[in-house]
Amino acid sequence: MLTRTSEYALRAMIHLSQNPNEGFIPGGRIAAQTGVPRKYLSKILGDLVRAGVLEAAPGRSGGFRMTRSPKKVRLFEVLAPFEPVLANRRPCPFGNETCSDEDPCAGHDRWKRVRDAYRRFLDKTSVYDVAAKHNGGHKTKTSKRKKR
Repeated sequence: MLTRTSEYALRAMIHLSQNPNEGFIPGGRIAAQTGVPRKYLSKILGDLVRAGVLEAAPGRSGGFRMTRSPKKVRLFEVLAPFEPVLANRRPCPFGNETCSDEDPCAGHDRWKRVRDAYRRFLDKTSVYDVAAKHNGGHKTKTSKRKKR
């Protein structure tokens, strides 16, 4: 359901949320630790800075960090710059030139219900919510060995 760009943006945000005490983290390190191609991530991080969820510091000791607590950054804020349907830049995902509540296409009402439910989820879910779940509540999980 997410574009690759959105997935990469989420990976970067989760990484940053799990390393809050490191200050500004260089983009190259974020790329290496998230498995996202460096040049691709550079553009994504710039878009997240413009969206207001990250701040950047230039220079040798520069990098990126979240502008607010991960508990306050909603997934919608992270994904909207990369998902045209969320930002209403393209109201009809089915390619119709005219599609609105007043002049709906054949799939409008059903798609609107899906889009609205998706939007509610993204508005209610923070980066912290998915990062905590992703990493066992921000703690490293230890593997248990079977006794022989």
